[in-house]
Amino acid sequence: MSIDRKAAIAAYKERKTVAGIYVVRCAASGQAWVGQAPNLETIQNRIWFSLRQGSHTSRSLQAAWSAHGEAGLTFGECERLDEETAYVRNALLKERLLHWRAELKAEAI
Repeated sequence: MSIDRKAAIAAYKERKTVAGIYVVRCAASGQAWVGQAPNLETIQNRIWFSLRQGSHTSRSLQAAWSAHGEAGLTFGECERLDEETAYVRNALLKERLLHWRAELKAEAI
């Protein structure tokens, strides 16, 4: 293994991830779904992949995808959390998820 590859792997493992709350909206139906993620930068790809496969755990979100397609849904960040410790971050994520679900009148993902 080359030194460059080892350095790249080490840098990848040490990168900072940003946790937070996100929203998926369907313009056609007016529906919204809110979720929490330990890494906001990767969650959209994960959700879109499961929707493309027809295997997303939220039936209403999967139904909206099936009815309106990828172009009918949008992904957005509601809030980023900078908390370092996992315990505090997880508690804060739960609290903020409830806030945003109420604020946007959204379903949970």
